[in-house]
Amino acid sequence: MAAETVTQAAEAASHGGIDLIAVVVLLAAAVVAVPLFRRVGLGSVLGYLAAGLAIGPFGLGFFHDAQSIIHVAELGVVLFLFIIGLEMQPSRLWAMRGEIFGLGLLQVGVAIAVLAWVGIALGYPTAASFVAGTGFVLTSTAIVMQMLQERGEMGLPKGRRIIAILGVVTLTGLQLPA
Repeated sequence: MAAETVTQAAEAASHGGIDLIAVVVLLAAAVVAVPLFRRVGLGSVLGYLAAGLAIGPFGLGFFHDAQSIIHVAELGVVLFLFIIGLEMQPSRLWAMRGEIFGLGLLQVGVAIAVLAWVGIALGYPTAASFVAGTGFVLTSTAIVMQMLQERGEMGLPKGRRIIAILGVVTLTGLQLPA
């Protein structure tokens, strides 16, 4: 997936598919919003979300179609997975394998089941509830990783355990579309 995404992003850039102005606007919005949100004490994750909402179709409307920046988003996911890989040491992963796969798979299964149940209870179709629940579970990785980094807990045993479990969540998410 990583090589395929990087290749697609490179091809899109070489054929003019990624507008340089769009990339600059994305970065500028993040550079402005994140420090403001951190100064207020809300964290950088909310800053990124606010920046996206501000420049998206429901804000200033700079981007009307998500497909116009999908390659940039996919490249961000690849870089994010790379950072997760840098944080993990194979020997430590092997030592924690029971917790990782036990807690990781349990967390994914229970969270998807609970969120799907909420969707069904609200009257949504079962398939739509499952997809929405899965989406919410998989987006938790980005938010939790950023919070761990901001709190300086990535190197602590608790942080390493959380990162390992999030790795299982991410790997599970990569397999669900297949």
